[in-house]
Amino acid sequence: MDMDADLTVDPSAAGMPATPVFPAGGLDALCGPAADALPDGLVVADANGTVCCFNAAATRITGVKAEDALGKHLSDALPLEDIDGRRWWVCTDPYGGLGIRTRQPERNLLLGGREVLVTASYVRQAGPNSPLTHVVVALRCTTARRRGERNHAELVATVAHELRSPLTSVKGFTATLLAKWERFTDEQKRLMLETVDADADRVTRLITELLDISRIDSGRLQLHREIVDLREAVDRHVRAQIAAGHTEDRFRVHADAGLPETYMDRDKLDQILGNLLENAVRHGAGAVTIEMTRIRVGGAAGEDDGTEITVSDEGPGIPDELLGRVFTRFWRGNRRGGTGLGLYIVKGLVEAHGGTIDVGRAASGGARFRFRLPAGMPDALA
Repeated sequence: MDMDADLTVDPSAAGMPATPVFPAGGLDALCGPAADALPDGLVVADANGTVCCFNAAATRITGVKAEDALGKHLSDALPLEDIDGRRWWVCTDPYGGLGIRTRQPERNLLLGGREVLVTASYVRQAGPNSPLTHVVVALRCTTARRRGERNHAELVATVAHELRSPLTSVKGFTATLLAKWERFTDEQKRLMLETVDADADRVTRLITELLDISRIDSGRLQLHREIVDLREAVDRHVRAQIAAGHTEDRFRVHADAGLPETYMDRDKLDQILGNLLENAVRHGAGAVTIEMTRIRVGGAAGEDDGTEITVSDEGPGIPDELLGRVFTRFWRGNRRGGTGLGLYIVKGLVEAHGGTIDVGRAASGGARFRFRLPAGMPDALA
């Protein structure tokens, strides 16, 4: 198989520029000290194929030291092979191949047993069919991409699993009601419709969580800030838990006098408190204690008034070896049910407000979630 034919790109057909665009100062500027600041590996060879630039990222990705690569021929400094063991530079022949080529598309290659994503650009003296002046090679590690692919596959599998159960229930009950409506009593019909309603809420909640994750991960989360009373918000969520059937004596709220007013998104605050209280009630045991303390929060602009809120329970707690995984996607510990997305979203919402959150063991032995929020008051309202 001819790898050169496999990788050749016709710039006119692909809509690519005839020559790569480089910053002011040309390749000399690109190969200077600024090259080490690039996140991707950069290797540049001159018209003779001699490596004249090998940045810090290239060393990290390939394991080859810059001093061992500089001055060597490109094919010796980077002895790349494809998965079939064919030498990449021999097959692509950048210095003697087709004169119309301007680049090689990204390809997964092997370098001494390491997988590396490689892209090459050809810098020509005067456009197509003129001599090469430089070959510029960009290198990327495959680890982050593979991690992203695994996360994507895991997300798809989890969503499919979580959607299948309620949708199967909805389909089953609605089909049964439509086919045999006259055979059921009003009470039976009500029970089936209540189940359908609950499953529809479950699907809606999952979709909302997925949208939240998308916005958090992409940095597109919008905050509609207003002045909120944190104590009032906590009391409101405690009352909601009591209305849901939990006993009043299960909740203890301790708050400092004179907590600062906080400027934040009220709906996002409700998500944070709702997730943490529901987590403590469902997966903890004994009393749930909410403590609110006035603190000083440090930031880039100096210290600011803030509030520390701790939610703890008296259950078995979280094993020390699992504490680092609590705020990751799909973490459920040893529990069944749920998507495992709630605490991941809580962390994203707290950090979007400039706060921090951590998890540990409470004095009672149960789980303790603690988050700190700056007051965040704008100058016009302070």
